[in-house]
Amino acid sequence: MNSFDLSGKVAIVTGCNTGLGQGTAIGLAQAGADIVGVGHMPAPETQAKIEALGRKFHYITANLMVQDQVSEIVSEAVEVMGRVDILVNNAGIIRREDFLEFSEKNWDDVISINQKTVFFLSQAVAKQCVKQGEGGKIINIASMLSFQGGIRVASYTASKSAVMGLTRAMANELAQYNINVNAIAPGYMATDNTEALRADPERNAAILERIPANRWGTPEDLAGPAVFLASSASDYVNGYTIAVDGGWLAR
Repeated sequence: MNSFDLSGKVAIVTGCNTGLGQGTAIGLAQAGADIVGVGHMPAPETQAKIEALGRKFHYITANLMVQDQVSEIVSEAVEVMGRVDILVNNAGIIRREDFLEFSEKNWDDVISINQKTVFFLSQAVAKQCVKQGEGGKIINIASMLSFQGGIRVASYTASKSAVMGLTRAMANELAQYNINVNAIAPGYMATDNTEALRADPERNAAILERIPANRWGTPEDLAGPAVFLASSASDYVNGYTIAVDGGWLAR
C-alpha cells in the first residue's frame, strides 16, 4: 500500500472550498499530501479539515477566469511549500442557455476557466516539475459531458470535451519528463451545483433510475480515484479519463 502514500508531496487543488474540490483535497491530505488551495472564495472549512489531519494548508486567492496570475500561483506555492508535485484542475463553471440564444459571454467565460486556465496552469506546474526533476501528476476534472452532448450547456460541453482531449495531448508530451496526466469524469454528484435537480422529485427519480448504483455520488467518492492518480500506484496510467459515475455511462 506504500505506493498510495503521498507523504512529502505538495498538491495544488483549484476550487477546493466546497464540493468535489474539497473532497479531493481532503482525500489527498489523508494520503499524506500538503495542500495549496486556489480560488476566488475563502476555504476555511477545507483548511480546518486538512489541518486537523496534521497536514499543511495554504490558500491563494486568484481569479481563474484570466491567465495573468497563473505563474504567480505556482511561484507562491513553491515559496510557501518548497515544491509542487500534483495539480488538480477542479475549478470550473457552467452556464445554461438555449442554443439559439447562447451568448458570447456565456461561451467565453466557460471556455476561459474550464479549458484555457486548465491548459496554462498545467503548463506552469509542468515547468516546475521539470525543474524539480522528480516527475509529477496532473489530474484534470472532466465530466459526463466529455462523453455526452447535454442540453442548454453548449460551452460547458465544448470545454469538458476539450479537457478529455487535452488530457491525452498533455500526456503525450509530458511523459518524457515522468509527468502523468489523467482525468476524472464525475457523474451525478450531490453538491451545491445539483441541489435543484435533487430537490425536483421527477428529475431526481429519472436520474437515479439511470444510475446502476442507485444513488448520487459524493465528494468522498472522488477521493480514492484522485489519490490513485496522484500516487506512484498510477505510474503507468497516462492520458486516460476515469468515469466515477456509479455506472451511468455503462447503462
